[in-house]
Amino acid sequence: MTTDLRFPADSGVIPALDVETVDELQRLVEMTHDIEGIVGYKLGVVGALRLGLRGAAQAVRDLTDLPIIYDHQKAGPDIPDMAGKYISICRDAGVHGLILFPLAGERSVREFVGHAQREGLDPIVGGALPFAEYYVSGGGYVADDVLERIFALSVTLGVADFVIPANDPEAVGRHVEALKAGVDRPGVFLPGIGTLGGSIEEAFAAAAGCRRYAVVGRGIYRSEDPRARAQQLGEEALRCAEKNPA
Repeated sequence: MTTDLRFPADSGVIPALDVETVDELQRLVEMTHDIEGIVGYKLGVVGALRLGLRGAAQAVRDLTDLPIIYDHQKAGPDIPDMAGKYISICRDAGVHGLILFPLAGERSVREFVGHAQREGLDPIVGGALPFAEYYVSGGGYVADDVLERIFALSVTLGVADFVIPANDPEAVGRHVEALKAGVDRPGVFLPGIGTLGGSIEEAFAAAAGCRRYAVVGRGIYRSEDPRARAQQLGEEALRCAEKNPA
């Protein structure tokens, strides 16, 4: 089972609303929601902890009908029995999709993905962050093949949307080729644009044949003119998507 997030375009930019106050969150949405190429918003724990997830989602919905993704930084690496409780809360809050990092093993993948699908929320599955020290090979604690393993199982469960760090285009291309073997036009969500070294042009080119969404936080909300920067990124995303179509 898959869930349609109903983005207004097959590629674009998703601003991450990792700002500290309700006023900043709403101001950012108000400035950007009508820009071509802006296709949705990502809520994180900053807004959810200050407002409650329902309140944070409502603050966005008061200004736009664009889809809302919730990223619990990161949901999924928990005991499988927590999946139903977590997904139920997210459903009641009114978000449309969930970023899941089910690092706790196969049963966690099945439970978090399955509960999301049954509740009508889109599971957007990942397992990697955009910096080298995350992995064992870089001195971290997470297996280097984490994405291959999580993605392989997720595909068999009907997942169509995935998170891949954008700052390593070679890895993006490798994961995309594997995903396309099992998913028709997978959705690829690409964090790590800008301050973490990724570029829309390189990441979108590496993910040709997919629906592509650049997830950008600080690159927009810390810029001198967030609206102008969002317009630039939206135009770049649409231009790159047209150059390398899905």
